[in-house]
Amino acid sequence: MSRGLIHIYCGDGKGKTSAAIGLAVRAAGCGMKVLFVRFLKNEDSGELKILDSVPGIDVIHMDRSYGFFRTLSQKEQNEVRAMYGRLWRRILLLAGQEESKSPHPFDMLVMDEFMAAYNYGLIPHDEALKFLAEKPEHLEVVLTGRNPDRRLTELADYISEIRKVRHPFDRGIAARRGIEY
Repeated sequence: MSRGLIHIYCGDGKGKTSAAIGLAVRAAGCGMKVLFVRFLKNEDSGELKILDSVPGIDVIHMDRSYGFFRTLSQKEQNEVRAMYGRLWRRILLLAGQEESKSPHPFDMLVMDEFMAAYNYGLIPHDEALKFLAEKPEHLEVVLTGRNPDRRLTELADYISEIRKVRHPFDRGIAARRGIEY
């Protein structure tokens, strides 16, 4: 693959992460090297155990899970900002690394719940837009989350909107292990 494109899976429906994981597994199955990063999600999610075992997929794990950003104390929000600032710098280094022995350390970068982190200002907007506009030519980038910024959608080559028609949460059924997390 010579030219990587930008994918966005967005909308209020269930399945954005599942679509991104499916694409990552397909890429790894075809010999591509995938970097998988999650923002604002619990580290106890079932898919992480499987992704960690897939050859060709490197998952960056966070030291701590915080829960919903808007419900955190100011101190916790500051901790999250610092943690994701470090993560963002690490992503930039790994995804655009020039000093690697191989010409392209990763063929695909998946950033799950990127939109939430971007919308909360946990990822510097100007840096994110610059990275996407000037990403390594070979790199396929996959972004998930609700409410993508117009500037992000303008850079995307694929946009798939997953729309909720019905969801058990609306009837008071909590997230179920193995299904929603």
